[in-house]
Amino acid sequence: MVELKHISKVFQTTGGELQALKDVNLQIPDGEIYGIIGMSGAGKSTLVRCINMLERPTEGEVLINGRNLCTMSERELRAQRRDITMIFQQFNLLMQRTCLKNVCFPMEISGTGKAEASKRAMELLELVGLPDKANAYPAQLSGGQKQRVAIARALATDPKVLLCDEATSALDPNTTHSILQLISDINRRLGITAIIITHQMSVIEEICSRVAILDAGEVVEEGSVKEIFANPKTDAAKRLVFPSSDITAQHFQSNRVVRVVFNGGTSYEPLIASLAIDCGVKANILGAETKNVNGQAFGYMLLGLPESETEAGKALAYIRSRDGVTAEEVPDYHG
Repeated sequence: MVELKHISKVFQTTGGELQALKDVNLQIPDGEIYGIIGMSGAGKSTLVRCINMLERPTEGEVLINGRNLCTMSERELRAQRRDITMIFQQFNLLMQRTCLKNVCFPMEISGTGKAEASKRAMELLELVGLPDKANAYPAQLSGGQKQRVAIARALATDPKVLLCDEATSALDPNTTHSILQLISDINRRLGITAIIITHQMSVIEEICSRVAILDAGEVVEEGSVKEIFANPKTDAAKRLVFPSSDITAQHFQSNRVVRVVFNGGTSYEPLIASLAIDCGVKANILGAETKNVNGQAFGYMLLGLPESETEAGKALAYIRSRDGVTAEEVPDYHG
């Protein structure tokens, strides 16, 4: 279990104090793939560096299986960090070392014998699908291959927690998918807890089971990915789940705009046709987007409702009566 209790982080700058994190509280169970998402400047990277104590929190506690990292000596922390490894956006491989030697590096530091380290490194390169690249150098690899080597290196100390700090941000969509599938496979096979730090909702929806949304250094929303996608409550969550919905609405003239959210069915009923047939109300589709999360369908539709208060009210009541659908008016829309 990874527990963050009342974590705050304040940096001293020439312009005064900068509060990067404010009273963050999270519990991440063992073996989970947990997402932490936010826009640029939300405090994500600071938070992940606090988890492994590369940054010491100004206040609060970081507990790994009940042990408080904040009270550990530097020697104790070095030993603990073997259980909490990290991969980065820019891979951070040693360019003068072969892939095999890169994976061996953390084992060399911990005093593992050369033959044992090489044997284990080859096993890990097999695990990430690159046994044929053992003697290649990082400069000879693609971005996705470099990240696979970085993952193999991170696994060399048999960690319990893998921190992924924007680990797919430098990769194209197809490579991103393959790396996420690799992380998911490692999670299943080895039981490692994976904490995914990202600004991309597509990364969260592909492999995470739970997610915390960070905004201006605070956790503004936390829950299962399904819950957050189905019913984002805060403005920060809505911006991430529905990034284009409000912008799309502004291009259309309608007195009332409603966001209809589909909450996890395998297919959508013909809502607009049913609305017209059952209620005699015509609605304009202003925008729509759907997502697949763990085999379930989620998404939204923006509808422009009639000017008549009676007609619009009837339509809204009908939509809200449907199973697996929620609806809310877009409050900041002005036609």
